[in-house]
Amino acid sequence: MAAGAVLGLQPVAAQEAAPAVTPASQWITLGTHGGPVPHPDRAEPANLLLTSNEVYLVDVGDGAANQMARAGVPLARLSGVFISHLHFDHTGGLGAVLGLRFQTEAQNTLTIYGPPGTRQLVDGLIASMRPGGEAGYGVPGEAVHDPAAGIAVVEWRGGETAVVGGMTVRNVENTHYSFTADSPQYGRYASLSFRFDLPDRSILYTGDTAPSAAVDQLGQGADLLVAEMIDLDGLLSAMGPTRGDSPGGPPSILLEHLRTHHITPAQIGEMAAFMEVGEVVVTHLVIGNAGREAWRRYEAEIGEHYDGVVTIAQDLDGF
Repeated sequence: MAAGAVLGLQPVAAQEAAPAVTPASQWITLGTHGGPVPHPDRAEPANLLLTSNEVYLVDVGDGAANQMARAGVPLARLSGVFISHLHFDHTGGLGAVLGLRFQTEAQNTLTIYGPPGTRQLVDGLIASMRPGGEAGYGVPGEAVHDPAAGIAVVEWRGGETAVVGGMTVRNVENTHYSFTADSPQYGRYASLSFRFDLPDRSILYTGDTAPSAAVDQLGQGADLLVAEMIDLDGLLSAMGPTRGDSPGGPPSILLEHLRTHHITPAQIGEMAAFMEVGEVVVTHLVIGNAGREAWRRYEAEIGEHYDGVVTIAQDLDGF
């Protein structure tokens, strides 16, 4: 279902085909591309969770504010942001969200929930807003406002449960990071998966992860599984001989990350079957140049293990 349908803007034909009962909550895939290389047809990872009276971003990749506008959801309605981990494809749009809310004088408090390091990230973004905030509209006598006002940060390490806006949010640390005990990053950073239990349904959002027993347990019986995906062969083919030039480090580091920190279509199917979820949405597509012709293969590989509804999401799809 496209986002227009989610927001009651569907054409007549879609209205006639709409089910009699729809969830009170909606999930919109604002950006469905995965990884740090911008894509011409897909925005960076970001999602909207709309409840009966609140709006939340779940990850906030570059362009998230514009994608919200395309979905017909005003930035002023935003109540909170959930960040799964601190890779830039998941956080690149946060500065714009904060800055535009500040410049348009949003009145509500925005709470940002994320892993360790989120507070440092937000503090840095607020600091970057101060010069523009002090300059204001360039009118003499204008009051200077504090860009930190109305922003709250809650850091989670994995295993927390909180009630947020009438829903229960649980999180676990997943396997997107594999720091060993002797590494300086061990215990300082985490990648999280979220479960949102709403009055009408439950949603499990994997964020970026490899197969994870903790995520499998968190998602038991969820109505909707929103999962990341990698097509490793397709990606490496698209990267070609230049893949060793990645700024992330030598090829061995990059390849280890791609091979061990993400999930394949078959692994999504295994995860969905174990969780016994009602429906699967695949997003954060790390698939190189693969187009629609590859979708059937992805769906078939997932379907070898899971016999429910599977959707390869596009930007602004709604569920």
